Amino acid sequence: MITLSQVRSAATVIAPHVVRTPLLSYGEGWLKPENLQPIGAFKLRGALNALARLDNRANGVVAYSSGNHAQAVAFAARLHGVPAAIVMPDNTPAVKIEATKALGAEVFIVGITERVERAEALVAERGAALIPPFDHPDVIAGQGTIGLEVLADQPDVSTVVVPMSGGGLISGVATAIKSLRPDVRVLGAEPELAADIAESLKTGELVRWDPLRRAQTAADALRDEPSALTWEHIRAHVDDVITVSEDEILTAVGSLARRARLVAEPSGAVAVAALEKIGGAGVAIVSGGNVDPDLLVSLLPA
Repeated sequence: MITLSQVRSAATVIAPHVVRTPLLSYGEGWLKPENLQPIGAFKLRGALNALARLDNRANGVVAYSSGNHAQAVAFAARLHGVPAAIVMPDNTPAVKIEATKALGAEVFIVGITERVERAEALVAERGAALIPPFDHPDVIAGQGTIGLEVLADQPDVSTVVVPMSGGGLISGVATAIKSLRPDVRVLGAEPELAADIAESLKTGELVRWDPLRRAQTAADALRDEPSALTWEHIRAHVDDVITVSEDEILTAVGSLARRARLVAEPSGAVAVAALEKIGGAGVAIVSGGNVDPDLLVSLLPA
């Protein structure tokens, strides 16, 4: 498991390249708007930290992603002047595919169950380095820098709500927060249609859902499942999980646009929907803003 010192080291590495996002007042609570990062999502933190620490990046980097990690790796690779090859599932929103290409990455579209296999083949063919979306200590440590910032800006916070999927974000954030303030409640937020971690915590062991089952949620960035590494962090540090319906998620997208003037994708609004479900007091991480424009328009009043 990662340590607080690794998170602090990551904060130093990524500081020149990320936005130090503020906490914004929202009802009785606060928002941590990671949708304001240069690539529109928190994923930039982990990708920058992981790529900066690679010894073998001369042959480029490879990643697999449903969109936000893809853009993060493409951005970090361009910053370091190395090629990036990204494998994306065929149900990825077009806006995320085009944004990844615009950052200079070579994109491969495959079936939703073929991402890892294709990425590993590219690594073998090219001698490139793989940067996974969550299953890596350097990625987790980079995401954990959000937790340091939350505590610095709101020292008396009692609850932090974090969206969950592969578990890299909540693993890092929970490590940072629990290391400094073990009394703070760290809650995971999941779509009801992809609530495998909630079920896992109830049963006490990692439960696997079929990828096609998880793919039903509109929160496309939350369709992954945790690894053994992230599950270890979640089991140790996460206090509870709040699941939210598709209606609650989409309502939160619209509310963020109207009330906070923030553009959030469904995945990015899940923690906000969960925070409102438990009364609204605490900090919710708005994890991403790469929303399909047509979907956003449909959720706003005429």
